[in-house]
Amino acid sequence: MFFFRPRGILLYYVGGLVMWLSLTLVYPAIETSGGKCDDLMMGQYLCNETEIDPETQQAVGCDKDTRLAKVWCQLAPGVNCTDGLPNNTFQKNVSCKWTNGHSFENALLLSVFLGMFGVDRFYLGYPAIGLVKFATLGFMFLGQLVDILLIATQVVKPSDGSEYVIDYYGSATERIMKDNYTYLKPPDYE
Repeated sequence: MFFFRPRGILLYYVGGLVMWLSLTLVYPAIETSGGKCDDLMMGQYLCNETEIDPETQQAVGCDKDTRLAKVWCQLAPGVNCTDGLPNNTFQKNVSCKWTNGHSFENALLLSVFLGMFGVDRFYLGYPAIGLVKFATLGFMFLGQLVDILLIATQVVKPSDGSEYVIDYYGSATERIMKDNYTYLKPPDYE
């Protein structure tokens, strides 16, 4: 059932006015200021799709330390930035997952079929845990079951800090962390 709320309508119109002012006053200031290309907002540039390496299934040129790859972007008409090239293009860093050749499917299959002998942990680079699993038959098969779950949910990853090789549009998981800058939607949000 719809109830008339004058306060809600007033906030709606005030929000529209604020949005109109921001579009007419802020965007031209950004376009004419010639700031850095990294400070541009979405809609002021269009980036090419990242080139995917068929071996790693991640962006070509993914840096091991920063986990970033460069991609070429085109500025929108009327937008300028100081570090852009004369043809209105610039390079932007996009996030990527650095891999070192450890396949997710191989790790999971090794854990299911040979996990009691610790082969999965040897494959991922954890030889001490692999030896303990080998000596105890996967902690009497309980450790094998735990490792199957940990590898399937991608909690246990290769020991070198890399990610699994998974199809680029595959079933990779990503942890979402909550910090002081995370906005939580209130329960009575309309």
